[in-house]
Amino acid sequence: MKRVVLFLATNLAVMLVLSVVTSLLGVNRYLTANGLNFGALLGFAAVIGFGGALISLLMSKTMAKWSTGAQVIVSPSSSTELWLVDTVAKLAKRAKLPMPEVAIYQGEPNAFATGATKNNSLVAVSTGLLQGMTRDEAEAVLAHEISHIANGDMVTMTLIQGVVNTFVVFLSRIVAYAVDSFLRRGDSQNSGPGIAYMVTSVVCEIAFGLLASIIVAWFSRQREFRADAGAAGLMGSALPMQNALRRLGSLHTEPLPQGMAASGIAGGWGTLFATHPPLEERIAALGKG
Repeated sequence: MKRVVLFLATNLAVMLVLSVVTSLLGVNRYLTANGLNFGALLGFAAVIGFGGALISLLMSKTMAKWSTGAQVIVSPSSSTELWLVDTVAKLAKRAKLPMPEVAIYQGEPNAFATGATKNNSLVAVSTGLLQGMTRDEAEAVLAHEISHIANGDMVTMTLIQGVVNTFVVFLSRIVAYAVDSFLRRGDSQNSGPGIAYMVTSVVCEIAFGLLASIIVAWFSRQREFRADAGAAGLMGSALPMQNALRRLGSLHTEPLPQGMAASGIAGGWGTLFATHPPLEERIAALGKG
């Protein structure tokens, strides 16, 4: 789940920075010069919302490497690394994708795929997964990650995040304007939004952003089912993916760093915020395919 959590955290941070900077540049005064300008506010919200999501997407691969300490395999130095690179190349060819970067990182059993485009992607696998799974099971996990890339899941999640971001920024500004107007009622020197506007908008962005994450997490869970099905197609059978999921159920896994969850293999935390469905549901869904 590494990819999605990191993506969400990066997106929220970027969006808050963009909001503060634009406020300091006087955008809030323009939006409220003659009462709240809803048309201008909606345009502003879309720019900040999609801007935050787009920047997060462009940063996704760099953030993934930094947060996990993943080391890209430039020249395989062991039989395991050679197998890993060859297997990813084989699966990418089956999926008609350019060869992604391949990396290994130290950690509990997990894996993820990320990158802004299909031509600029990364597949990373933990040492724990390589040690705890058979080659067939590990290959199924790699097929799952390749399917995320083939399905364009990072771009899809970015578009979804951009939409919810727009509503987050829009609604937070409306609430902030209402709070600021209430606190400054009767002030004849009212020449624009006060400090209450900025503070309230930031607090609301954080609160609404967390609620929006529930929506993004739901879409992420649907993409997991699709990636599982894609892995079964690339492997020629659902059995390896089912076995890999069963193996994950018996291994100790840890959540991937914040922001990478959507294309990790292991599950998320909490029912509403979970980026992955329960393993049992995924295994059952593969059995129906």
